[in-house]
Amino acid sequence: MRNKINKYALLALAMVAGLTACKQKAVKFSTKDTFQSGEITLVADESFAPIVGQEMYVFKSRNRDANPTVLYRTENRAVNMLMNDSVRAVVLSRDLDTAERNALIKQQLSVEVVRFATDAVTLIVNKTSADTVTTVNELKKMLNGQAGVNKTIVFDNPNSSLVRYLKEFSGNKEFKQKNIYALKSNKEVIKYVSEHPDAIGITGFSWLIDPDKDYADYVSKVKIVGVKDENSKKYPNEYFKPSQESLVLKQYPLSRGLYMINCSSKVGLTTGFTTFLASDVGQRIILRSGLLPDSIPPREINLKSKL
Repeated sequence: MRNKINKYALLALAMVAGLTACKQKAVKFSTKDTFQSGEITLVADESFAPIVGQEMYVFKSRNRDANPTVLYRTENRAVNMLMNDSVRAVVLSRDLDTAERNALIKQQLSVEVVRFATDAVTLIVNKTSADTVTTVNELKKMLNGQAGVNKTIVFDNPNSSLVRYLKEFSGNKEFKQKNIYALKSNKEVIKYVSEHPDAIGITGFSWLIDPDKDYADYVSKVKIVGVKDENSKKYPNEYFKPSQESLVLKQYPLSRGLYMINCSSKVGLTTGFTTFLASDVGQRIILRSGLLPDSIPPREINLKSKL
């Protein structure tokens, strides 16, 4: 009898431990949201806070019963939250790789990826600086410590999508040079460059267009550097600054896509917001922001004949 009691006691303890573990791991997702209503939480790469904030503001104003929440995080953390099933949707500057897709599919989640815009990786210098242009090869040398320039290079968070882009771009897995610094945000990069004539900042283009009041003064004290790609077949001798025209014509060499990744596996509010981003209204918001929409909305022109 005592052995049976001990067995039951051990079994009960095991069940309690198992339930506790499940409780700690479980993440609750709403099942009541619809295409235009309800509550969801998604994570966006903090590099794209300006444009995501604009899109979300208009989406909510058009859908009064919708209450989506956006968390702004570094790219690394955003991807980790998606893979750990803490959220079901993220905005990133890259698509998922094969391993990430397979891991989500194993969780019986669908993976829907929609590219909705193109951003420009932008070089900025102090307004008093004589530097106005550079080349792709020169930038790679600077990031690899081979340029021999006495310039301080600053960018945002070390775990950001921008740093990943620059590592892939330069072929340098670690930025250990003494003149390269990671700050905390794009705003800090702009502020630093506005106060240091010998600095080169690398930031997203959306942070320089129609800036908020809290950092608009810093933006007014920096200027954008033109970039030439010597290896370009079409424009090997021309310098370009980021703009919608230079992005659509593929003249400006430093660009990256914006992707909405939806793993909600149902037609709900996440699908509604994803559809909105790709819609005519969502694409016009991107067009007005200065970034390049994935599909340029047509312009309607009414012609009236004079009798």
